[in-house]
Amino acid sequence: MKKIFLNKSVYELTEEYPELISILKEMGFLGVANPVVRNTLGRKMTIPGGCKKQGKQLEDVISKLIENGFEIE
Repeated sequence: MKKIFLNKSVYELTEEYPELISILKEMGFLGVANPVVRNTLGRKMTIPGGCKKQGKQLEDVISKLIENGFEIE
């Protein structure tokens, strides 16, 4: 199973699991699809931080990731 550590940056996670880009984009995190944004802001931003910034519920994002075969750590 693919493990996601919520303390890792979005950049690190999308490098490890490129399929996360489309999953996160579908959930409204549009910047993740832009390589420049992912390479700059994504190096400092975590999924919980992105949820807070965009006003999304972390639990909803975690549920979607689990539906897509990820295990959350």
